[in-house]
Amino acid sequence: MVTRRALVVGGAGYIGAHMVKHLLDGGWRVASFDNLSRGHRDAILGGRFIEGDLRDAHAIKAAVASDDFDVVFHFAALAYVGESVLQPANYYQNNLVGTLNLLEALREIKLATLVFSSSCAVYGDAVALPISEAHPQCPVNPYGNSKLACERAIADYAAAYGLRAACLRYFNAAGAAREKNLAERHEPETHLIPLVLAEARRVLRGGAREASALRVFGTDFDTPDGTCVRDYVHVEDLCDAHLRAAELLLDAAPGAHEAYNLGTGAGISVAQVISTARAITGVDFDYRRAPRRPGDPATLIASCERAKQALGWEPEASDLETILTSAWRTLR
Repeated sequence: MVTRRALVVGGAGYIGAHMVKHLLDGGWRVASFDNLSRGHRDAILGGRFIEGDLRDAHAIKAAVASDDFDVVFHFAALAYVGESVLQPANYYQNNLVGTLNLLEALREIKLATLVFSSSCAVYGDAVALPISEAHPQCPVNPYGNSKLACERAIADYAAAYGLRAACLRYFNAAGAAREKNLAERHEPETHLIPLVLAEARRVLRGGAREASALRVFGTDFDTPDGTCVRDYVHVEDLCDAHLRAAELLLDAAPGAHEAYNLGTGAGISVAQVISTARAITGVDFDYRRAPRRPGDPATLIASCERAKQALGWEPEASDLETILTSAWRTLR
């Protein structure tokens, strides 16, 4: 049996590190490339590590040329919406220029297969639900703009140079490896589920319930309980989809290119996350009500039929209880 070889760009980050683990568990030979600005070296559980910055064209070219890689997985993006509004230059430099550097590195070696970590932010405000891949692409912030620009560059490289590529548009990545050896770690943390569980841990360790720093932004949305609704997908299900996309591309003709939504097709409200977290942790923590954030839509739900049909993908760990339980284990 031939051993497949993968380069995971952004392998020290949350999803990248889980992808490294997933590939290693599947018998792949893996190298990770990361500048460690937001990732964690100890999150990479095996394989070869290359420290470098995607904005450094020479560094990424050297990394791509360091082995005969079958697939390159690209996770190395800045991904804070609010930060992107305040510092768009950083987002275009890292996300777009970095991706262009990677594409040029791949073109130099006559192209490996590329699986790109994209985002539902490429759609902007929902005009129809659930959101399919045919939904208009009108990003409303620099982060989404940078991701869409990357997708368009990838499509153009596929058409002109024969790159085989898939762009996977996540909705809300969540959870942690169920073996407890990986966690979601962002600095600062802005994702709902880690913030909810951190509040439960604070109270469990003796913190005053009334001193809660957990905030719920908006309780008057047009949803069943007034809080906004999102589509959460377990990080291990995301990794499974990446691997399936890579395997499909490896058998495809040069120039094959596709985009897939990754979610569950089911919405979960902020209030549901909090009530389920209370039940799983056994902690009666509290939260503070805050005004809606500008631009926050009431509901975002994915249509994932294309991924299910083309990749044979079905999220298996993305029920809310499994997501919360896996993440809670990493915090206790």
